[in-house]
Amino acid sequence: MKSRILRDLRIRNSVSAAEVQRQAYRYIIHNAQLPARIRHQAQLALNSLPRDTRPTAVNNRCVVTGRGRGVLRDFRMCRFQFRLHALSGRLPGVMKSTW
Repeated sequence: MKSRILRDLRIRNSVSAAEVQRQAYRYIIHNAQLPARIRHQAQLALNSLPRDTRPTAVNNRCVVTGRGRGVLRDFRMCRFQFRLHALSGRLPGVMKSTW
């Protein structure tokens, strides 16, 4: 398995593991009724979380080849692998269109 695919899986797992904690910190930060000191501490705690727990660190990659461009979100495959799998009949419900 390619290292890019493994890195993508690791980042996705860390993002999902820290999602609840991040949402709690963000709620505290945006709550205007709380004192500024508590909101500032929440901001510092949010900034101290690991970089890989940020949702923007997740990059759509092809699960077959690890390619980062031309990835179809619904199938998590690059366009070329999607075409190969669809033509060989390995994707249920997908067929070549004709008109």
